[in-house]
Amino acid sequence: MHAYVYKSQRKDETYVYLAERDAFTRLPEPLRSQLGSLQFVLEVALTPERRLARGDAAVVRENLATRGFHIQFPPSIETERGADA
Repeated sequence: MHAYVYKSQRKDETYVYLAERDAFTRLPEPLRSQLGSLQFVLEVALTPERRLARGDAAVVRENLATRGFHIQFPPSIETERGADA
């Protein structure tokens, strides 16, 4: 499965994965408004072996298959502290 990754220009460190390139209509309107402009950053093959820096590739694949999109939010402060401990 391929994913097309876009960076939100309004929400720092927030990324949108789409099942189809430029298929922004898959995103609910309130979400599109919050994210603002989206800038294409990457096309990636999400194979079962694929590891992602943040998040579970299996969850991303499931969201793409069922919704057509996946949102990657920035890590919380607590998550960052836990990783450093």
